[in-house]
Amino acid sequence: MSYFENIRVFLRVVELGNLSAAGRDLRISPAVASNRVKELEKYLGVRLFNRTTRQLTATEQGKIFYRGAGRIIQAVEDAEASIASVSGKPKGTIRVTAPLGFGRRFIASGIPEFHARYPEIEVRLRLSDHNVDILKESIDLAFRLGVIEDSSLRMRGIMDCERVLCAAPEYLRKAGTPETIDDLARGEHNCLLLRFPGSNEFIWPLQTEDGIRKVEVSGVFDSDDGDVLMEWALAGHGIVNKPRFEVQGYLNSGLLVPVLADTPPVPAKLAVIFPHKDFQDPKLRLFIDFMAARCQKMIRAALG
Repeated sequence: MSYFENIRVFLRVVELGNLSAAGRDLRISPAVASNRVKELEKYLGVRLFNRTTRQLTATEQGKIFYRGAGRIIQAVEDAEASIASVSGKPKGTIRVTAPLGFGRRFIASGIPEFHARYPEIEVRLRLSDHNVDILKESIDLAFRLGVIEDSSLRMRGIMDCERVLCAAPEYLRKAGTPETIDDLARGEHNCLLLRFPGSNEFIWPLQTEDGIRKVEVSGVFDSDDGDVLMEWALAGHGIVNKPRFEVQGYLNSGLLVPVLADTPPVPAKLAVIFPHKDFQDPKLRLFIDFMAARCQKMIRAALG
């Protein structure tokens, strides 16, 4: 079994680029990760990495072994999943990613209950408002809230979520209330934007009588953390585009006010995406089923 563990460490070092990152991901020390790679090199009789003080890069032999080793580990994991499916005792590790705010409220809070039901399944959660490349970073499941476009992955929809444009009364007193979409398009209002490399969140698709209109908006405040945008909106700094379930409590209390209600944003799709190869893994199906039901229940409760 240590040979397979050595291979797993090697794969993560190649994928993450250094021993420290691979060690953190696998929950072992960099020294242990280094020793496992050295054991593998000794067993194979080749150097798998070119080493510098800052990074490791796979040698030509390392690249060849990476391609074959990945298939070996996948075959082992598929076999383990098949046994777990028959025995009714799923086990193993699930790597999950989700948007920051949504992940804290809906996913992270449910993991202890899931683990209590299935104590042999370990969940590793990564929260980010960036769209993580799940194939490149070996993520098993990604929860997405928005427009889902990657057709190379499987998707299971959970529910469509109404979105709303809103702002604090203080902001509307200072800046006025927008009357038409053109007020946003002309840059007359400060729109709070979710920005990160590759993000298109500065384009707001809004529903009109003539169909969907994609409006390029602007603002002086942007962040790659959706919770920061919410804080700015509550503080009266601009207009935010949010799923209704995230802001319904603030709308009920009057801390936020809907704007341009006649031309609302296109609903966001809440879904989970995963590689095709993982479709039959029983532990992933259990996790998706559990979280889908939980998210639906919590969102409906938030909307009243």
